[in-house]
Amino acid sequence: MHTTASDSLASLWDEVFGSQPDPDLWVVIATLVAALAVVVPHVLWRIARNAITIAHEGGHGLVALLTGRTLTGIRLHSDTSGLTVSRGKPHGIGMILTAASGYTAPPLLGLGGAALLGAGHITALLWLATLLLVAMLVMIRNAYGALTVVLTGGTFVVVSWLTGPQVQAAFAYAVVWFLLIGGVRPAFELQAKRSRGGAGDSDADQLSRLTHVPAGLWLFLFHAVSLCSLIGGGRWLLEG
Repeated sequence: MHTTASDSLASLWDEVFGSQPDPDLWVVIATLVAALAVVVPHVLWRIARNAITIAHEGGHGLVALLTGRTLTGIRLHSDTSGLTVSRGKPHGIGMILTAASGYTAPPLLGLGGAALLGAGHITALLWLATLLLVAMLVMIRNAYGALTVVLTGGTFVVVSWLTGPQVQAAFAYAVVWFLLIGGVRPAFELQAKRSRGGAGDSDADQLSRLTHVPAGLWLFLFHAVSLCSLIGGGRWLLEG
């Protein structure tokens, strides 16, 4: 009995953390095109942006916890905006890192995902993403946010448990391409809003008040992180 249980755990470990074969190059290209087709047109982006908001607010929440702040809750709204509330000192490095982690979270998650896929860890990426979504669901404080996270997490569960390796690989590559490409657009949208006098309480403006560094330089950082992640992650995916 003990041996059987140990063998089952070892088999599960190998299945999750072992490496899987890379998909054909045409699959990688096809998922890249699919991600572009979702991110570029405004109508599709308006819906898909909810997933970027999950990563954005999840980044705020995760860094808040890692820096010792108390995470109170996360709200996701139907206009694809969100709000993460944490308690702690209203200034200092913890607050700065928490504020800076929103716009940088989606592209950095995409970069991390590209590293996993480049190493052949397709199953590990799917399971890790599911666990992160479950953890985030605990902190959601509104119905729309809960529905969005449940639907997203449910998609990962269905693909992870009910589909074959080829479908899992295509889904994983599509998700990572979406995070890398979709992580670029929000910073440009924020820049456009600020140029029209809007978004006065954006993450960049909050960071400016916290650090006395102009908001434009924080916007430059958001652009730099997202574009560098896209270039680096894209190379890993195409060369993997």
